[in-house]
Amino acid sequence: MVKGVNFLNLKDAGDPVELAVKYAQQGADELTFLDVTATVDDRATTYDMVQRTAEQVFIPLTVGGGVRSGDDVARLLSVGADKVGVNSAAIARPEVIDEIANRFGAQVLVLSLDVKRSPHTPSGFVVTTHGGSRETTLDALEWCAEAVERGAGELLVNSMDADGTLDGFDLELIRKVRELSSVPVIASGGAGTLEHFAPAVEAGADAVLAASVFHYGTFTVGEVKDSLKRAGYTVREGK
Repeated sequence: MVKGVNFLNLKDAGDPVELAVKYAQQGADELTFLDVTATVDDRATTYDMVQRTAEQVFIPLTVGGGVRSGDDVARLLSVGADKVGVNSAAIARPEVIDEIANRFGAQVLVLSLDVKRSPHTPSGFVVTTHGGSRETTLDALEWCAEAVERGAGELLVNSMDADGTLDGFDLELIRKVRELSSVPVIASGGAGTLEHFAPAVEAGADAVLAASVFHYGTFTVGEVKDSLKRAGYTVREGK
């Protein structure tokens, strides 16, 4: 497991399987593995890691990184993934969204978006690929709308500007995606304090994702859930 800032200067954050077990015990609702260098390195996601995790953890597991086809999805599902995240491959060939949704159902397909602010798109947000290292010409909101129409079952929206900064989620981005999306929106990027989570939900996120704050023991999943309950939100009871 690695963590950096804006997907750069990645540092070792621990063994992914051990951390997955730890977070499940803390009461995490779902786990998301995003292999941030799989597309850059032109290789497949680590199937062995997914299988070892699925054998020990019994909450939904989403896996993304290097997924390019329906066959890749089938293999990940066969080793224990519940949902599969697609990013760069869908941008290169949007039809892959239709193919995966038609073959496996929309509930399996999570469109993962690495989004940056940009003055060059109508919405002010642009989609990036290859772990955030390549900027496209795609307007992020237009891409979200097209992906949902094609069959994406969830939108995992990661703010590249906020990623790893610990300064809070990009609330404007969450609001704009929520306004156009008929499917669940997962907010990612920027969580640094317990006070950052409730505003993301208020902005429209159906789920909130965090990494650094858990990897480095800033607080636990249970503490996040308690903070959301204090803010008036219903959460699944964790441990």
